[in-house]
Amino acid sequence: MFGEFTTKAGRESPYFFNAGLFNRGQLLGRLAGFYAKTLLAAERDHGLKFDVLFGPAYKGITLASATAVALSQVDPIHGGRDVPFAFNRKEAKLHGEQGILIGAKLAGNVVIVDDVISAGTSVRESVEIIRGQGANPAAVLIALDRQERGGDADRISELSALEEVERDYGIPVLSVANLDDIMSYLELSAASNIATYAKMVADYRARYGAHRQ
Repeated sequence: MFGEFTTKAGRESPYFFNAGLFNRGQLLGRLAGFYAKTLLAAERDHGLKFDVLFGPAYKGITLASATAVALSQVDPIHGGRDVPFAFNRKEAKLHGEQGILIGAKLAGNVVIVDDVISAGTSVRESVEIIRGQGANPAAVLIALDRQERGGDADRISELSALEEVERDYGIPVLSVANLDDIMSYLELSAASNIATYAKMVADYRARYGAHRQ
C-alpha cells in the first residue's frame, strides 16, 4: 500500500506492507507458494536444512500453516514435501491442549515464518521458544525485507533489523521480496497513479535505508 503511514518505530513511511490483506484463499495460496519457493531455493542453493515450520502469533500462524500446505503441493505426484508446522498462543491455556504451543513438536531445524521484521521482537521470542524445546532455529522466512535500518524516527541504527537478527542468532533471514523490488515496481508503473510515490519511497530509503542493499 502507498500513502502516508506511521511505522512501529514512529517513522512516516510512504508505503506499508499489510499481510492481513491476503484474506482470500487464492491470494493466500499464491503468497504461500512464494514462501515455499523461497525456502526451497535456500535449501537447494545454500544447503539450508529444515524440519518444522513455526508461526509466531498472530499473523505467523496463518502464514506458516499456508506455507506447509504449499510445500505439500510442490511435487504432488510423489507426495510433495510433508513438512510439519507449529505455532504459539499469546497466553497459555490451562485446559484442553494446555501450554502456549500448538501443532507439531518443535524438533530438529525450525524455520520461523512471519510477514516482516520490524523491531525483531517476534523473532527473539520465537528463538527463545524454539530453543526452550530443545530445537534449533535454522532461519527466518518473511514476505518483505524493507532493507531499513533499525531505531526510530530520529535515532537510526547502523544495522537493519534483519542484520541484527543474523548477528545476534547466527541464522539467515530469507525474504520473498524486498525494497529493491518495490522500487522496480514503481519505476515500471510510470503511467499509473502510484508512480507518484517513487520519489517519496526513494527519499525514505535515502534516510533510513540499510547499507547492505
